[in-house]
Amino acid sequence: MSTGLNDEQLKRVLQGISIPPQPQVMVDLHMEQAMPEPDMSRIAQIISQDVGLSAAVLKFVNSAYYGLPRKISSIQQAVMMLGINSISNIVNGLAVKSELSDGAIEELHNFWDNAMDVASVCSSIANQIGFKYQDECYALGLFHNAGVPLMMSRFDDYKNVLEQGYQTFNFELTDLENKAFRTNHSVVGYYLAKSWALPKACCYVIAHHHRAQKLFNERIAGDSKYLTFMSILKMAEHISATYKFLGKAPEDYEWQLIGHHALEHLELTEYDFEGIIDTCREQGIGNM
Repeated sequence: MSTGLNDEQLKRVLQGISIPPQPQVMVDLHMEQAMPEPDMSRIAQIISQDVGLSAAVLKFVNSAYYGLPRKISSIQQAVMMLGINSISNIVNGLAVKSELSDGAIEELHNFWDNAMDVASVCSSIANQIGFKYQDECYALGLFHNAGVPLMMSRFDDYKNVLEQGYQTFNFELTDLENKAFRTNHSVVGYYLAKSWALPKACCYVIAHHHRAQKLFNERIAGDSKYLTFMSILKMAEHISATYKFLGKAPEDYEWQLIGHHALEHLELTEYDFEGIIDTCREQGIGNM
């Protein structure tokens, strides 16, 4: 199934994809596409490192154009289904759409690096604890903060508010965002995730990922799966030191508030968690 996209289909795919791709990722993809026999597995691996490209690929493969019976969250599977022509058109379309200044590239550097690291750690944790939704966990880690660069591009003072939120002892990030901008990156990320046709669990956790304490304290029947996704994401953010890279904070104040909830939900001890961290380090992921 390797039908190429026409201009109208490409326009629909790229609508709502506002996170620019990393320049080096684009270079790597173009080099692989130029090979006499492009390696689709390699292309999938490159795409999975980038938020905007992954979103565009998943959005198209989950669109009505293909009419799949269930949504796909695996970048590898999506790339294999779309084929080289469609992938080339998506990549080229985003390249045309994105003309980044050097300043913008530097501003988003920490976001890109941390998103990829959290995604890898989420997938590793899911594998380590035997949670079968490994692809969904990778997608959740990659996209959970997708609202951040959009808020950054929309509001001049957003970076300062973001850092202030991470640096508050009682972690009031979304409250500060709502007060300053009348919205927050979790809400923006939720609507992006919905438009990209991400799995329902991913969308839900993205919408609430800085309200974890409330979800744990007010859990209701049927919440267990969502809370498992949330727990894995919070562990991954802590292991990947999101608080340092995005918030410039000296401590992970959010983890101090909700970490015990995450471990209790997964029936893990602090010793178990240390083992998970060690495994991630052996795999070359995580930045604690």
